[in-house]
Amino acid sequence: MEKQLHLNLLSSRPSMPEALQSGSKMRMGPGRKRDFSPLPWSQYFETMEDVEVENGNGKDTFRIYSCGSQGPVLLLLHGGGHSALSWAVFTTAICSRIICRVVAVDLRGHGDTKVKNSEDLSAETLAKDVGKVVEALYGENPPPVLIIGHSMGGAIAVHTAAANHVPSLLGLCVIDVVEGTAMDALNSMQNFLRSRPRTFKSVESAVEWSVKSGQIRNVESARVSMVGQVKRCEEPLASPSIPKGISEGIIEEEEEDEDDEGCDESNHKRKKDDDQEVKKESLFTWRIELAKTERFWDGWFRGLSSLFLSCPVPKLLLLAGVDRLDKDLTIGQMQGKFQMQVLPQCGHAVHEDAPDKVAEALSIFMVRHKFTEWKDNFQCVFPVC
Repeated sequence: MEKQLHLNLLSSRPSMPEALQSGSKMRMGPGRKRDFSPLPWSQYFETMEDVEVENGNGKDTFRIYSCGSQGPVLLLLHGGGHSALSWAVFTTAICSRIICRVVAVDLRGHGDTKVKNSEDLSAETLAKDVGKVVEALYGENPPPVLIIGHSMGGAIAVHTAAANHVPSLLGLCVIDVVEGTAMDALNSMQNFLRSRPRTFKSVESAVEWSVKSGQIRNVESARVSMVGQVKRCEEPLASPSIPKGISEGIIEEEEEDEDDEGCDESNHKRKKDDDQEVKKESLFTWRIELAKTERFWDGWFRGLSSLFLSCPVPKLLLLAGVDRLDKDLTIGQMQGKFQMQVLPQCGHAVHEDAPDKVAEALSIFMVRHKFTEWKDNFQCVFPVC
């Protein structure tokens, strides 16, 4: 009788909400399937608009997503291959904590931004773009701006600050990018890019791959972020070369079987026709071919540590591991030239894997420097150290 009562109590426990499951590493039980369907931007941002800026030969159009109407502007710059949507879940987290305005930008060549020359991804050009977008949004008297950048976006944030493209710059936050580590990783970057699938059967398949491959560990963030990373193929891709996928939705390269005498020819032909139909109508591929941007990689990261340390504004460095620090930053951190916080158990996309932790660290940083205030309904206990 006691055993039956115990079983009844266990079966009556409420299940964990989906929002909590999205960021967890729990194994799903038999028959339970995770939801990889895409989520809309409007669930996280208040507005989406295209901002036009002069480029000398006409106008370029930058896609931005915004949230909030008061306080300093948090200008968010995504990493290479990502888009402004990678900041979606973080935006909800930060706007619930402090009084601020969020502006997330699709950088040149990424997302839904349309420019005359999308192939020029030099640090100088990208940094100038950031300044032009701020000027187009706020004119000659912009509000206080704190630039936050992840990976490539972190490097561009530093270049933007160092070149004084944003005169009302309040502070700088760089997420998981350090010169030494980045330069060391460049040699293996092409191999990493070749290991990724070239095409997906659907956006859901892309989301599933991103989660199961570890690119984004937070399911909720992946469901909104991957929408900005992939696009429908404009033309059928001939014989795509794709590694065997984690997801069944990934279209894999067809292998010819020479010993095919036992197969039914009509079924074989029908399968090939169906596969061709999928390729023509449903394939999705990456919005930007990162492999073709290799000539800019050195310019993004070389000299980054000294540039970061030279910026005269308060600085915050968020890392996924302390081993990422190079010599210059180690010395600078010991001299108190910037604030650093390590967020372990995160992948490279720190702000996507742990949006609440990043929002908390950034909120404390901003309140400590009196850049803003906590919202009335939010209380935070400052850490002792």
